[in-house]
Amino acid sequence: MIARPRRTPPLPVLIGLLAVLPIVAALAIAAGSVPLAPRTVAAVLLRAAGVPIEPTWPPEAATIILALRLPRVALAALVGLGLAGAGVVFQGIFRNPLADPYLIGVSAGAALGATVAIVRGAEAGLGGLGAVGAVPVAAFLGALAVSYGVYRLARRGTDVPVEDLLLAGIAVGAFLAAVISLLQLAGGESLQRVIFWVMGGFAGRTWAHIALAAPYALGGLALAWLYGRDLNVLQVGEEGALQLGVDVPRVKRILLVCGSLMAAAAVATSGLIGFVGLVVPHLMRLVVGPDHRVLLPAAALAGAVILILADLIARTAITPAEIPVGVVTALLGAPFFLYLLLRGRRAPAR
Repeated sequence: MIARPRRTPPLPVLIGLLAVLPIVAALAIAAGSVPLAPRTVAAVLLRAAGVPIEPTWPPEAATIILALRLPRVALAALVGLGLAGAGVVFQGIFRNPLADPYLIGVSAGAALGATVAIVRGAEAGLGGLGAVGAVPVAAFLGALAVSYGVYRLARRGTDVPVEDLLLAGIAVGAFLAAVISLLQLAGGESLQRVIFWVMGGFAGRTWAHIALAAPYALGGLALAWLYGRDLNVLQVGEEGALQLGVDVPRVKRILLVCGSLMAAAAVATSGLIGFVGLVVPHLMRLVVGPDHRVLLPAAALAGAVILILADLIARTAITPAEIPVGVVTALLGAPFFLYLLLRGRRAPAR
C-alpha cells in the first residue's frame, strides 16, 4: 500500500497564495530594463486607484508602470489562472493527472486562427476589432471552433465518452498541425512572426487583451468551481456518478465549455505556453488534496504566481533581449514534472 502524502490544510494555502500574488506582481512591475523602487510602484498604483498621494516620481515612471508593465503582469496572472484552472477541469474530466488544457484541440485551433491572421496580414486589415488586433481574436475564435468540432465528433447521442474525445482531439490536432505547416511555408516573410507567437509571450500586450480574456477566464473558472462537487463525484467513474444522482452528460458538457473558454482565452492573448496547465494542478493536488472546490482556486492562484515569475525571468534573464515565456515554462516545467513523476514512483510502500 502506498503511503499517502501529508497535505497542508487548504485555508492556509489559499491565504498564503492570496498574500504572495500581489507581492510577486509588485516585484515584477518594479523589475525590468528600467528598474523602479517598489515604494514608487506602490505609490503610483495607489494614486491610480484614487488615493490622494502627491507625485514625487518622474512622469515616465508612471507611464512605464501603468501603460507597459502593469497590463503585462496582470495578463500574465490572468493567463496563468486560466491555464491552471483549465488543467484542473480537464484532468478531472479525463480522471488523469497527465491531461492538459490543450488536449481537445484548443492549441491547434488557436494556432490555426493566429497563423491565418498573420500570414494573410489580417491585423492590418481588421482595424475595426480595436486595440486588441486581429490575431488574438482569430486565435480565440479558432480555439473555440475546433474545440466544438472535436466535441461534435466525439459525441454519441447525448453523451461524450472521454476516450472518443481524447482520440478526436489528437486526430484533429495532428491534421491542423499539418495545415499550419503548409500555411507557414506559404507565408514567406511572416514565418518568423508565426513562430514567435507560437512560442508564447506577453510583449506588447495591453489592457485591451485583458478585456478580451478576463470575462472568459474568470467566468469559466467561477462556473467550474460551482460544479466542483459534481467534478469530485465524477472521479468515482461515470456509472458511479450516475448512481449518485449526477447528470453526467450535462455536467461534462458544462465543464468542457468552462475548460475550453479558460484555455482559449489564455492562448488567444499569449500564444502557446506549455506546462503551466499540466504541472500546477498536479502540484497543488499534492498540496491541498483532490477536492476540486479547493483545488480549483488554489491552482488558479498558483498558476498566476508562477506565470508572473516566468514572465519576469523572460524579461530580465538576457536583457535587453527577451526570451519567449513558453520557452521559460518548458525549461522549468519539464524537469520539475519529471521530478514529480519519479518522486511518485519512489514513494515508500507500507
